Amino acid sequence: MVLTRADDFPIHQTSEPIAYAGTDRNFYDRYFFNGYSATSGDTAFFAAAFGVYPHLNIADAAFVVVRDGVETALHASRWLDMERMDLHVGPIRIEVVEPLQVLRLHVDAPEQGIKAQVTFTARSAPIEEPRFVRRQGPRTFMDYTRLTQNGRYAGWIEIDGVRQSVDGFVGTRDRSWGVRPVGARDGQDLAPPAAPQFFWLWSPSSFADGSFFFHANDDEHGRPWNSRAVWSPDGCAQDQHQHFDFPKASIAWKPGTRHARSAAVALDDRDPAAGTVTFEPLYEFYMLGLGYGHPKWSHGLNHGALVVEREDMVLADVDPRLPHHLHVQALSEVTYTDASGRVRHGRGVLEQLALGPHAPSGFKAMLDFAL
Repeated sequence: MVLTRADDFPIHQTSEPIAYAGTDRNFYDRYFFNGYSATSGDTAFFAAAFGVYPHLNIADAAFVVVRDGVETALHASRWLDMERMDLHVGPIRIEVVEPLQVLRLHVDAPEQGIKAQVTFTARSAPIEEPRFVRRQGPRTFMDYTRLTQNGRYAGWIEIDGVRQSVDGFVGTRDRSWGVRPVGARDGQDLAPPAAPQFFWLWSPSSFADGSFFFHANDDEHGRPWNSRAVWSPDGCAQDQHQHFDFPKASIAWKPGTRHARSAAVALDDRDPAAGTVTFEPLYEFYMLGLGYGHPKWSHGLNHGALVVEREDMVLADVDPRLPHHLHVQALSEVTYTDASGRVRHGRGVLEQLALGPHAPSGFKAMLDFAL
């Protein structure tokens, strides 16, 4: 299985690369971006998402900026009209300048006071994460593939007439395609009923000379059913990434929440000398700004021919215990100590979604919180 240039376009039919085709009501094809200053302590952050849902005939997009403790989101949704190569939803547009290397994000929403011109340039070849397949009883809950890639940004973002340069920002973009629950909820629940459980960590991080990628999906016992850890030196090709076969994450949770106070990834759980990557979160960016779990703007919902809306959220006022606030990316200071003892300091995000039991964290119920 090999990634190709065509895999950077939203034309997949299954969770396989583009060579294979099929159908599923919940099929989706998505772009994601995040970006932040490479300077320690700087809290500027932006993110974007663009999703295509061929069997729902819907496309939606979101652009989010965090400034001065406020998360400002631009939501947009339209009918797809079966044209999957039309990469715009109202004021938000994706341009694939050079597949797997250069992409550009355009935002022009004067009525909502939001504009942007942001170009992503890759630092190395993308990594292909292991195929995600998860079932609930006989029902396929997830079946998708994702490529992930770090890069550098150039351009600007303007909110309410205040323009900010993003030249020199770093961050991550991904492309995922396959099957996830999208659109309106399935009208017939699983038989017999089963309580949801989902535990997810994703932590792409940027350093001066390369990138670190880690993710883990755990079951209720803390056993990972999908995981990968990769060091990607700048300029490396797909076959030059360094893979770690036995990574393991540990998290110290903030009391009264399911958000991390700190986290560490052991690069080889069998060998403490193999190296570690530690995360010190600065604050949480709430993923519902991009539609993830949003009560109104969840992915794939039908809002009509075209609807655009702005939403502002003061981060200090958010209740982290509400279910739709569980899913976050925490902008973090990151330290990588490799097997030779070399220490690198960088920045990244620690994405977290912990729903239901997770024994290593002490979570026993659908929505209990750290002590």
